Amino acid sequence: MTLQDLRYVVTLAELKHFARAAEACYVSQPTLSTQIKKLEAELGVALFERTNKRVMPTPAGAELIAQARVVLQEAEKLRDMAQQAHDPMSGPIQLGVIPTLGPYLLPHLVPQLRADYPNLRLYLREDLTATLVERLRTGMLDAILVALPIQSDGLEIIELFREPFMMALPMGDPLTQKTEVVETDLADTSLLLLEDGHCLRDQALAVCGFPPRGGEDFRASSLETLRQMVAAGVGCTLLPILAIHAAPLSEPLIELRPFANPEPSRTIGLALRRGFPRMEMVQAFAAFIRRYAPDGVTVIPSPNQGKT
Repeated sequence: MTLQDLRYVVTLAELKHFARAAEACYVSQPTLSTQIKKLEAELGVALFERTNKRVMPTPAGAELIAQARVVLQEAEKLRDMAQQAHDPMSGPIQLGVIPTLGPYLLPHLVPQLRADYPNLRLYLREDLTATLVERLRTGMLDAILVALPIQSDGLEIIELFREPFMMALPMGDPLTQKTEVVETDLADTSLLLLEDGHCLRDQALAVCGFPPRGGEDFRASSLETLRQMVAAGVGCTLLPILAIHAAPLSEPLIELRPFANPEPSRTIGLALRRGFPRMEMVQAFAAFIRRYAPDGVTVIPSPNQGKT
């Protein structure tokens, strides 16, 4: 029994057709059929029912094929571990990212990531913070890119950069007469917010320091919707600087104003499980993000930077 034999079996179970399975395995159909028959003889179990019209796993075969998938997955993990011993930035990484960050940061980073680390396979999951944290804790994700702070019990947190906010105002709003906005100005504005569950909603409320006036009848599911509502004159909103840089405002009905110092911002970081075996890879990924951080953010140096 070899791993290749198991691949033949799993592929046939998935495609249910000898010719297509042989093509997928880059062998001739007689070779595939012969090797599967040899494996059945070795195991003493018929793995498949064969008729002129179909190929179906037998009840016993279905259980063995399920285990074959596990063996092949574990073999792949062994190869990944060996590769990572030579090159930490190789193999797969399951990365979660919040929706108010992913569309604006990742298009800036991913092309350079592929150029610098061609052996790294990045799989992305975009979701709200609470869902990402749960998936991280259960092992469905290796790391998550989120706005801090989060509930960090059992997690390691790596701070990456601070991202300032700007005010997006409808044309003619009284605040457009100012060159800078102070937080107390928001008491007299109709502030548009994201719906519950978005960390950016909580951060916007924290900037206000008090419940906003109006705007609570409308809660958006995305920053792009908030932009359009500002352009429609419904109210104003806070936008993170990367959302502005990645998709510059083209609507003539929106004006941007910075905050006076100290300008409000959010801290972006990586979270991973404490004791995660690929810590070196995550640290290298964090260093990559700091190295290629977009303009407009303030990089937070690694605590180990400068130590000897």
